[in-house]
Amino acid sequence: MPETPTKSMDEIVALCRRRGFIFQSSEIYGGINGFWDYGPMGTELKRNLKAAWWRDVVRGENTGPHGESVHVVGVDCTIIMNPKVWEASGHVGGFNDPMVDCRESKARYRADHLTVLGASDASARLYAFIENDTDQRERAVKALLKYEKCEALDPARHIVRPFTQLTAADRARCIGPDAKDAGTLTEPRQFNLMFKTNVGAIEDPSNMAYLRPETAQGIFANFENVTNSTRVRVPFGIAQIGKAFRNEVTPRNFTFRSREFEQMEVEFFIHPSEATEWYSWWRDQRFAWWQSIGLSGANLQLREHDRDELAHYAKAGAGTSDIEYRFPFSAPGFGELEGVAHRGDYDLQQHAEHSGRRDKMKYFDAEKNERYFPHVIEPSAGADRGTLALLCEAYTKDESRPSGVYMKFHPRMAPVKAGVFPLVNKDGLPEIAEKLFKQLRKRHNCEYDPKQTIGKRYARMDEAGTPFCITVDTDTLTSQAVTIRHRDTQQQERMSIDAVDSWLSDQVGEG
Repeated sequence: MPETPTKSMDEIVALCRRRGFIFQSSEIYGGINGFWDYGPMGTELKRNLKAAWWRDVVRGENTGPHGESVHVVGVDCTIIMNPKVWEASGHVGGFNDPMVDCRESKARYRADHLTVLGASDASARLYAFIENDTDQRERAVKALLKYEKCEALDPARHIVRPFTQLTAADRARCIGPDAKDAGTLTEPRQFNLMFKTNVGAIEDPSNMAYLRPETAQGIFANFENVTNSTRVRVPFGIAQIGKAFRNEVTPRNFTFRSREFEQMEVEFFIHPSEATEWYSWWRDQRFAWWQSIGLSGANLQLREHDRDELAHYAKAGAGTSDIEYRFPFSAPGFGELEGVAHRGDYDLQQHAEHSGRRDKMKYFDAEKNERYFPHVIEPSAGADRGTLALLCEAYTKDESRPSGVYMKFHPRMAPVKAGVFPLVNKDGLPEIAEKLFKQLRKRHNCEYDPKQTIGKRYARMDEAGTPFCITVDTDTLTSQAVTIRHRDTQQQERMSIDAVDSWLSDQVGEG
């Protein structure tokens, strides 16, 4: 697969702040690590992504592997649930990551995110850095070369290995990412990622609860309610879009690894004998969907998990795969965008046992005259990671434009579908342009801008990723036609003002 040129994450982050896509949360107070706010443009972009997902996955007319219609219904579960939910799911006892503290810098790291560079000699210094952090890696290389007084790394002598493979003696000669002295990194210890809170007026262990670390368990806990209150029949899915929270030790890479994030998730319930067909169907469907909204080409890949990567619930399943995107901070590697997994019947079994409702939570299949726990195929996507991937993919440099850059969003994803401008702010042109704008905004998010030169207005829309700019000029007064400028080609065409509304709907996929 050919590699595409790496884009600058710093430039993308700067544009996100400048154009109102994403801000640091609580920025006026110095921010808070791992939390991000979406500005006006970012809110529309993320909303478009979630709306497209819901429309295509839940409401769309999809045909399954055997020619059947795919039926998916929705739920919206609470962020705080009975703590027993998380005991049953295994999160209380097993949702842990290895944590490392630096006694010198007071920084904290995920042990499995740390990589170590150094000579294989037992007495040589080792330098740790966070994986995929190019700046930290460069600092580690420079420090190592300076310490050993050499010009370049020797592949035969200088090796890279995970921090988790170090012995106690190795850690004693290892220098942390933000430290100057060796031996300041502690031994890895387990750290539960769930946020704790209290329900009620009194802070007491008996009132302790958790912010949900995933949206899936709310679906499983409501399986019996959904089957009893609707006419769903296996195979069918339950979908949910919602916030989840994980107390990440080292949140990083902009919004990619955050402590508050949003998931778009389906739990699709099937007969155990049909797991292989439905897993393959969902895997291929989800990969094609990301391509359909603009993440096509060399930056997107589908990767099947190796057996040693599989989660506890998928060890004997039909498979697990990740849809991955090559982010600027992960290049030349990839970062996970969505996972598709055969979860088996693990979750329903766990909740049936812990709630004491084992027989009632079993599904009765009238056609097969059989009572069983359905197996589950789970396509689980990150709305924030998806939004970030759209931003990275869209960022396009072009020196021929006044801004030097434009955002090449798929029209369906673009935050603003069209900008409407009067060429000059006089001679009756603003009145015509504003009337057109009010007509278009009934169906599409559009912007009306009567000020500055037309070139500056084009540049502003380019940075927002607006696919079309519509200009009312003096000829409009007699011809009743407007000029439409296409973002990607910068080509222009004339169109009757009466045809613009339906034409725009067709272009952005909302006709």
